Amino acid sequence: MADQQADAAGAETLDKASAPLPPDALIIVPVRGMALFPGTVLPIALARPRSVLAAQRAIREQKPVGIVMQRNAEVEDPLPVDLHRMGTVANIVRYITAPDGTHHLVCQGDQRFRVVEYLNGWPFFVAETVRIPESTPSSDEIEARFVHLKRQAIEAIQLLPQAPNELLATIEGMTSPGALADLVATFMDATPDEKQEILETVDIGARIQRVSRLLAHRIEILRLSQEIGRETKASLDARNREVLLREQMAAIQRQLGDTDEGKTAEIAELEKAISNAQMPKEVEDQARKELRRLQRMPEAAGEYGMVRTYLDWLVELPWTLPEEAPIDIATARRILDEDHFGLEKVKRRIIEYLAVRKLAPGGKAPILCFVGPPGVGKTSLGQSIARAMNRKFVRVSLGGVHDEAEIRGHRRTYIGALPGNIIQAIRKAGARNCVMMLDEIDKLGAGIQGDPSSALLEVLDPEQNNTFRDNYLAVPFDLSRVVFIATANMLDTIPGPLRDRMEIISLPGYTASEKLQIARRYLVPRQLEANGLKPDQVKIDDEALRTIIQHYTREAGVRNLEREIGRVLRQAAMRVAEGEKGPIAITAGDLAGILGPPPFEDEVAMRTSVPGVATGLAWTPVGGDILFIEATATPGGGRLILTGQLGEVMRESAQAALSIVKNRAAAYGIDPARFEKTDIHIHVPAGATPKDGPSAGVAMFMALVSLMTNRNVRNDTAMTGEISLRGLVLPVGGIKEKVVAAHRAGIRRVMLPARNRKDFEDIPEEVRQQLTFVWLERVDEAAAAALEPQPSSEGAASSQSVMRSG
Repeated sequence: MADQQADAAGAETLDKASAPLPPDALIIVPVRGMALFPGTVLPIALARPRSVLAAQRAIREQKPVGIVMQRNAEVEDPLPVDLHRMGTVANIVRYITAPDGTHHLVCQGDQRFRVVEYLNGWPFFVAETVRIPESTPSSDEIEARFVHLKRQAIEAIQLLPQAPNELLATIEGMTSPGALADLVATFMDATPDEKQEILETVDIGARIQRVSRLLAHRIEILRLSQEIGRETKASLDARNREVLLREQMAAIQRQLGDTDEGKTAEIAELEKAISNAQMPKEVEDQARKELRRLQRMPEAAGEYGMVRTYLDWLVELPWTLPEEAPIDIATARRILDEDHFGLEKVKRRIIEYLAVRKLAPGGKAPILCFVGPPGVGKTSLGQSIARAMNRKFVRVSLGGVHDEAEIRGHRRTYIGALPGNIIQAIRKAGARNCVMMLDEIDKLGAGIQGDPSSALLEVLDPEQNNTFRDNYLAVPFDLSRVVFIATANMLDTIPGPLRDRMEIISLPGYTASEKLQIARRYLVPRQLEANGLKPDQVKIDDEALRTIIQHYTREAGVRNLEREIGRVLRQAAMRVAEGEKGPIAITAGDLAGILGPPPFEDEVAMRTSVPGVATGLAWTPVGGDILFIEATATPGGGRLILTGQLGEVMRESAQAALSIVKNRAAAYGIDPARFEKTDIHIHVPAGATPKDGPSAGVAMFMALVSLMTNRNVRNDTAMTGEISLRGLVLPVGGIKEKVVAAHRAGIRRVMLPARNRKDFEDIPEEVRQQLTFVWLERVDEAAAAALEPQPSSEGAASSQSVMRSG
């Protein structure tokens, strides 16, 4: 039944396809994505049954067909409204049925037409149409446009990679402007909609103008494409040439037996290391450039090792910033207390510093500079900061450095060139955010090789060190995340611009009680371990430690104290090694037999037991110290004799002191005529040590007053201060260090300039409690406070004997 219905439907369709056509009707073949222009030949593929029936009917009746483009190419079964209203009448040149069952038409466009009305009654499109004749207007404008279009078309064909010569000859021989526009539109790379617009443009002038405008755009694209193609070809040719040359070089080396598989592996290893180093782009480009040089260079070349060393430095430096652990303030405080006894103000400032780094890790933190005498713990404070921040610690010693290249590195033009100490320390630490201690920054020198302190200005400037350029590396390296800490014994030798970049933190010398605690907590356990002893084998009591501190060492720090403790424990270690049983107890009475007689004694009472001797206070690079000023008088003509290797400023202080005493002679009961018949000799012992500065002015004045009045200066009193000719006591520096030294030497009273009261808070609390302070405005107050009330007969006799011996 179904077969019968299908046969009936097929017969009905065949009958409709064979129905006669009106005389002026045209069979319409809809196409997708193409437009046929008059005068051109194009193949058309027929896939829809309706189109196949239309083509077969036209062939049977030897009639032309109308080629019309669909508005939407995706519509499979279009209706009349889906087709454009203008198309091209085409003659069928050939009809082909392929072996796979597809149908193809080869059509030649003849003339434009416009659809008036579609007719019903056929299984394909049939329409009543109006044919549009091609006009041939003649004007200068059209002629000019025609010539310009022909020139454009020839240029476009010449830009094509493989343009057919026949097409070029055809275009050159054309005489019809409309035909030229249709031919160019056919072969031009334009969209179907653009071609349809050209097809629907009947006016010749407008059509040529539209084609010319589209063709100009395509010519520009062809030019750019051709230029890009040439550049790509040149790049590929250069690369191919390099590959070919490398292959030829490898073949030559194989023929000569000069192949080196080890070098190839070395180059590959370096290339992998460069890729893994995560360098900045500028640095990576430089590294790869040097790697290419190394690859072309024979191993026997003298520069081969230099380039290889340079690449090793680049790949081993830590270019990336490691993940930073958060700073625990409580842990930092515990670490500082474990590692250091005392130094409360210093530790508080370090905790503040770490707190700021925790709250603003990306900020520009100040550069700390620890200033103090040797042995007070400056370097170990830096190590404690590194532990508290959980960062690597590295130390750079600057003592005696006098070559700028030690900081910035040597240029690679020199044999044996290396980076500077800063980059070397970064490589040693293996981290770009390490804690770097610049030790002994006050001992930098300068010579003909440059000034290293000036090179440090860039290193320690947070605004510049993010692009620090070492002469050896010749590429920028970021130092902004390095925590710099400097140490110094004195500030005077640090250049001003360098000192301005650092925050100065002063570390005073230790008091006797602080030394005792440090020795008990740190030094004794460390020396026990160093000498192979256990805590239960040797016991050293506190009195023995106090004796070592007071009579066997005289220093601001604790280095000599640790050495003396080590000597004592080595003696005990010898006894243990000899087989002595039981814990060995070391008391103060045993020290003389182990360490010998005490090298330091209390000189204050002895030296101030006669008139003319005063105890001054001095500041040295290794801390404070006491200074004795001795004066004596001999018959003469009023000369002032100064000895003890005194500097110019100290000599002037002595002359000023003598002038004040002469001016106030009547007030102190001194005969003024005595100065004209007496030579006064001022001597400062330890003559081999140079001495200078104005702070001994008060002590010199008191020595002269004591001498001329024959009254002793109190032996428990030390003094410091500069004097003026008006008798004023002027402020001086180093108050904290001087007072600590006086306390260490057994002084109980200290006379200081009143204008130094601001430094009182810097003095350790323990020292303040055990000393009596006398604040001086004028020298008269010093004389009233320091001279003993009445001269002793013994002292007077001694003074007279000194004068007679003089």
